[in-house]
Amino acid sequence: MEWINHGEKLVYENRWFKVNLADVELPDGRHLDHYLIRQRAVALVAAVNSRDEVMLLWRHRFITNTWGWELPAGVVDDGESVEHAAAREMLEETGWRAGPLHKLLTVEPSNGLADALHHIYWADGAEYVSHPEDDFESNRREWIPLAAVPDLVNKGEIRSANAVAALLLLHHMRSGPGFEKE
Repeated sequence: MEWINHGEKLVYENRWFKVNLADVELPDGRHLDHYLIRQRAVALVAAVNSRDEVMLLWRHRFITNTWGWELPAGVVDDGESVEHAAAREMLEETGWRAGPLHKLLTVEPSNGLADALHHIYWADGAEYVSHPEDDFESNRREWIPLAAVPDLVNKGEIRSANAVAALLLLHHMRSGPGFEKE
């Protein structure tokens, strides 16, 4: 059953997103007004070192008033490739330059409300460059064992949907048969 969008009106706009009101036709012919958020793409990096540890940021999210581990992430700037944005965000938020990037997955964290695409890469290692430019993004940055990820997710210390999906997939891929570590 397909819902049909007959058009949208802009309600609010800033440099990160737009809020639109859509005229939506349901499969039974009824119409409803549906608010939706049109967002810029987001790029993330899960850098994994030779000890099977992943670089995570411990940060507070004021909207939900929660603390948790997250991956370095940010919006893709106009004219910038998703891969370049991922590498840039890693360096700005952690002070570490990501090693070779590999596409991991793309998720839609809230596709009933927003069209945001979160493109997640994993990096084969990282090199320390300097103190992070955007050190206001997190209280600390640490290499956390991938083996600890399922427990951290279970305890609610990794809450962000994009980080949960990426880290559990990486944990599965790197601990499963057939994965050869460097």
